[in-house]
Amino acid sequence: MTKIIAITGKGGTGKTAITTLLMRHLTKSEKVVLAIDADPDTNLPETLGCEADRTIGDIKEYMMNERDNMPPDINKESIFESKIYETLNELPDYDLLVMGRPEGSGCYCYVNNLLRGIMDRLTENYDVVIMDMEAGLEHFSRKTIRNIDDLLVVTDGSRRGMRTAERISELVHELETDVHNIHVVANKVTEDNKEQIQKTANELGLKLIGLVPTDEKIAERDLAGEALYDLPEDSKAVIEVERIAAKLGL
Repeated sequence: MTKIIAITGKGGTGKTAITTLLMRHLTKSEKVVLAIDADPDTNLPETLGCEADRTIGDIKEYMMNERDNMPPDINKESIFESKIYETLNELPDYDLLVMGRPEGSGCYCYVNNLLRGIMDRLTENYDVVIMDMEAGLEHFSRKTIRNIDDLLVVTDGSRRGMRTAERISELVHELETDVHNIHVVANKVTEDNKEQIQKTANELGLKLIGLVPTDEKIAERDLAGEALYDLPEDSKAVIEVERIAAKLGL
């Protein structure tokens, strides 16, 4: 059975960094892993230290432009699927798929419906799928990826940030998504606000799975545009994400 984990949260909370550190943990195992960058900003390849110049958004654009020119008896889903596999970046330790965003305007329901079934088949080839989601919840309503085992909502240590996490949790339930478990990860935590974060989480009824400390090594690499994937073992953030991974059974 494939385990699917999605990481979401508002912009600036560090969800891509958490995604990268989970990938760092997983690729030390024997598991076959797929990383999906579902954020249109496409920052995951940079933090992983790789490149991806092909996106599913490009393929969506192609299908929208060409579908009326295709013979009526041709299997459009098979064409779409073959092109998606062409965008799959096969790297030594994991595979990477970048969703991107189509450039054109209009409704992409047609290709989103095709994509849903293709992604079901694609993810079955992996032990674990890790998704770096875009901010907001539109992607959940589209249900491009179904049956998410664990949703990690990344937040900062502020009460406002925790309330945002609470709202995301509420909306996931309201949308009747196929999310089995919702966890909150507090990121950029300091000794000064650690106790208050735990107290606020309890007051709001949030399931806090981890408190990732502020890590100067991450800040330094972000400023330099360097990958986070090869952070050293003694990184405070790496150590805490390892604990989170253990709680998720990874």
